[in-house]
Amino acid sequence: MFGSYLPILIIAVVLGLVTQGFVNSSYRRYSKVALATGQSGAEFARYMLDSEGLNHVGIEMVSGRLTDHYDPRADVLRLSEDVYRGRTVAAAGIAAHEAGHAVQHAHGFAFARLRQVLVPTANIGSSLAFPLILAGLFVGFAGLITLGVIMFAAAVLFQVVTLPVEFDASRRALAALNIGNVLPAEQVRGARTVLTAAALTYIAATLVAVLQLLYYLGLSRR
Repeated sequence: MFGSYLPILIIAVVLGLVTQGFVNSSYRRYSKVALATGQSGAEFARYMLDSEGLNHVGIEMVSGRLTDHYDPRADVLRLSEDVYRGRTVAAAGIAAHEAGHAVQHAHGFAFARLRQVLVPTANIGSSLAFPLILAGLFVGFAGLITLGVIMFAAAVLFQVVTLPVEFDASRRALAALNIGNVLPAEQVRGARTVLTAAALTYIAATLVAVLQLLYYLGLSRR
């Protein structure tokens, strides 16, 4: 079992290292480029939200590096200190991306709604799938393996649905950065590079999850 899983593990490690390296290098590079408008990440996010009529959405600073996220339950953008205070291309791009998620939520973006519905099932599936499959193999009970595969498939579905959500948030962010051609073209391209690097981490994680699912399906048919 574990020997045939080794190629997936190698792929996961290599993709993880490559994508994380790209994210870190892109972020470092464009964290040194001052935004032409002089706005901080928080200020640009506020501008983007207000332009969409989302004056009620809050913006808070949180600890950590690249811990930025939108909380749909509290309707709040939570930005890491470097992004919240930073007046750089990287900070504006990341902040605008998170604001894009708030816009999705306000407009009822279908994939964002579906992802939110899938959260509980995906959390349960990702935590219980492997123990169930392992237990099924140990006791020789195919039903447990099948149940584990179904639960893991739910977690994979969540990751697949996440892709269009992230791509759309980046599209909205870049559109906001490009409004009125206020920013130089090279700064918009810089923000696109940062967001593309982040998107690649989601693509890599989804690819690995799909490979795992195919592997588990193979186990269930033995």
